[in-house]
Amino acid sequence: MINSTRSEKTIGITGASGALGKELTKLFRQKGYKVIGFTHGKTNYEINLESPNKWIKWECGKESSLKKQLEKIDILILNHGIYDLSRENSNYEKSIEINALSKFKLLNLFEDIVLTNDSLTKKEIWINTSEAEILPALNPSYEISKSLIGQLVSFKKNLQDKNTKNKLIIKKIIIGPFKSELNPIGIMSPKFVSKKIYHLANLKKYLIIISPNPLTYLLFPLKEFFNFLYCQIIYKYK
Repeated sequence: MINSTRSEKTIGITGASGALGKELTKLFRQKGYKVIGFTHGKTNYEINLESPNKWIKWECGKESSLKKQLEKIDILILNHGIYDLSRENSNYEKSIEINALSKFKLLNLFEDIVLTNDSLTKKEIWINTSEAEILPALNPSYEISKSLIGQLVSFKKNLQDKNTKNKLIIKKIIIGPFKSELNPIGIMSPKFVSKKIYHLANLKKYLIIISPNPLTYLLFPLKEFFNFLYCQIIYKYK
């Protein structure tokens, strides 16, 4: 949860060079936070008041190389992803690797870092899964990858032990269609979405839902509730 000690907080944002990543960066910088931007693109971006304080280039599959950088972060926002409309098998593999597996690897790496840290301050990780986790997005590979990361995050959250809960806060961000290079006909603006994320993150809730579709506000809490019950059964009979 964001609090009054903002000036001491360091925010890490993957996909920081994308539409939403840029708006989140601007907002956090305006609020007085230090921002580290992670990008797959070139890292010779200009450093100014609206950019990350530092750019770091990384590649999916090499998440472990980010350990030293992640140790400095208080709130990690996993926002990177692709939306490829091609129907080739390789696209399914690429979508699953970038949209799901890389995020899960970073989640596990950040969790390991937090659990070996002696700091009494709770760390946070926010994962952008998208409402395509359970709603159609007219892109099978995108839907499959988002469904996978959504399920992984739900299980991770619900199967946390007490020690992990005391050290790491997990939040899932569910976003509807917003305008970007990947989706030029999106209904919401990335600036609007970033402000809503910032506001809702202050609430003590696991789900951060931002969508023009009223079904999203009904279906996702129900899905998470049934996942919670399922995980309780696992705990009871394991």
